[in-house]
Amino acid sequence: YVAYDSFFYVNYALRKVVSILKPSKHIEHDVNTGKMKIKTVTTFKNFDMDFTLGQEFTEDLGPVDGRKCQTTVNWDGDKLICVQRGEKEGRGWTHWLEGNLLHLEMRVQDVTAKQVFKKAE
Repeated sequence: YVAYDSFFYVNYALRKVVSILKPSKHIEHDVNTGKMKIKTVTTFKNFDMDFTLGQEFTEDLGPVDGRKCQTTVNWDGDKLICVQRGEKEGRGWTHWLEGNLLHLEMRVQDVTAKQVFKKAE
């Protein structure tokens, strides 16, 4: 995460806090409308993302790193792909399931960070 976070000038103290958090993800998808909600919950900060698949929207990443970007999210097979346009090229993320594990790969230019979430019992 250090290379990824420092790429966006996230301060050292915040990087340290984030490195010890154990986030929880809540994902809702209405297959009829294409609307999705992804809520990331931690003891430090929460982040909500509401969107409609395939429709570009302005994403306010203020709670995360203070940026705004143009974001589009779509399915590509069994992977949820996010493309974020803004001050950095090649930015986005991918979510996919493998068994009881939810994988998250975050990208910006040639830097990649990965997280794996375990399904709650």
